[in-house]
Amino acid sequence: MEPIVSVQNLRKTFGAATAVDDVSFEIPKGQVLGLLGPNGAGKSTTIQILLGLISPTSGKVTLFGQDPWKDRVSVLQRANFSSAYVSLPHNMKVAENLEIFARLYGVKERKEKIQGLLALFEIEHLAKKMTGGLSSGESTRVNLCKAMLNDPELLLLDEPTASLDPDIADKVRNLLLTYQRERGITIVYTSHNMKDVHELCERVIFLSEGKIIADGSPDVILDQFDEASLEEVFIAIARDKVKVRKEEESKDDNSAP
Repeated sequence: MEPIVSVQNLRKTFGAATAVDDVSFEIPKGQVLGLLGPNGAGKSTTIQILLGLISPTSGKVTLFGQDPWKDRVSVLQRANFSSAYVSLPHNMKVAENLEIFARLYGVKERKEKIQGLLALFEIEHLAKKMTGGLSSGESTRVNLCKAMLNDPELLLLDEPTASLDPDIADKVRNLLLTYQRERGITIVYTSHNMKDVHELCERVIFLSEGKIIADGSPDVILDQFDEASLEEVFIAIARDKVKVRKEEESKDDNSAP
């Protein structure tokens, strides 16, 4: 079966800086993949390339076997995206925002779909509220509603529980897991919350300075790094990165005239 996502020798540079450095991976249908790493590891750049928002410097990317730039409409009809850091237009009510996106996605029985998603995330009471007046946690849940309007086969989630309190975050994790299992959708999940990752992701890729340094199930990753938790793995990777940079800076200073 053809993978839902295929990334081959992906590289992205911004001037002299390399954000993604020869990254390759495939995601089969129905897999939940955690894309992890310290700030600046290349996660966001990789997601933006998958979404067709920026072009790679080199390498090949396909979604559903299609080119996300040449076949943009076809690909986006089958995918969706949510981020805790992306806001919907502030000057419209929540229901109006969702209605517009539902029309763009060609959703049938739009009102019923919107009402069902608002109920699913326990935010029906926000339907007539201005989007600009939402709290960060409320905005996050509205964004998740938007991301599920078109029943995507591929869902890209960037820190979806970052601004949620522990109770709501737990509910959202359970909803996402149930939704994924019922529909068999493929999810790419980026987060700094390692509890989220361990509960949701069957596979994890750790990036550091644009390169893949670990790829496997959470348990395999723990064995590889000989750590008790993914959080400890994350810290070890982040601190080793800092250590390497300091050593390089020290060498540069010592070589200066």
